[in-house]
Amino acid sequence: MKNFQSRDLRSGCLILAATISALALGGCMHGNEPGTRVAGWTLIDAAQRHPILVSEQPSVLPLRVARGSSGLSPRQRAQVLNFYAHFRARSSGNGRIIINAPSGSPNEVAAMHAVQEVRALLQSEGAGEGDISVEAYHTEGEPQPPVRLSFMKYVAEAPDCGVWPTNLASEPANLPYPNLGCATQRNFAAQIANPSDLLEPRGMTARSSERRDTIWNKYVKGDPTGSKKTDEEKVKVKGNN
Repeated sequence: MKNFQSRDLRSGCLILAATISALALGGCMHGNEPGTRVAGWTLIDAAQRHPILVSEQPSVLPLRVARGSSGLSPRQRAQVLNFYAHFRARSSGNGRIIINAPSGSPNEVAAMHAVQEVRALLQSEGAGEGDISVEAYHTEGEPQPPVRLSFMKYVAEAPDCGVWPTNLASEPANLPYPNLGCATQRNFAAQIANPSDLLEPRGMTARSSERRDTIWNKYVKGDPTGSKKTDEEKVKVKGNN
């Protein structure tokens, strides 16, 4: 009698376990939409449903240098300064500007004069030796190849919107519709000044230590560290009679 009871109990447990597994699998498959679930969980956050992709792309400034010229034109100097300002805004202190100079071309001498002027302009704006790299490149059949300035910049790629696979008038699960938040993500990708901020925080600049050293010296001596106040700044308290 005990054997029959134990056998029935084991059979009931197996049926119950199979039922629970089927319900769990059915729950995971319900409402499964492409790109909205990860490991059985519904993506609620718009930043996860519509991520912004950040990639590196080259920014290039070609400078045409005529044979026999001795430097840059005023327009080209303005272009170089604007290019460097763009580099400082997008690089966050990382990376460097690469100057590609033609070698073996008819305007090679004029190109070297232009490269020297470009280096002088960049250094006058605060660029260090480590921020500038000069490389030669060979051309064939081009009489006046340009001097190219380039650097790698981060670019934010916005998600594609306009996906409406479900009927918003009938949503029994009350889950976010697939296109929810996509327009916000797309606008954010278009407006961000430096896409590298999406990858990591910017480096900190050196601290201003003049005032900090003054306060520390007062603290070591035991002097008050607060700023002195004028008579107009002091709070006047009348005593109780």
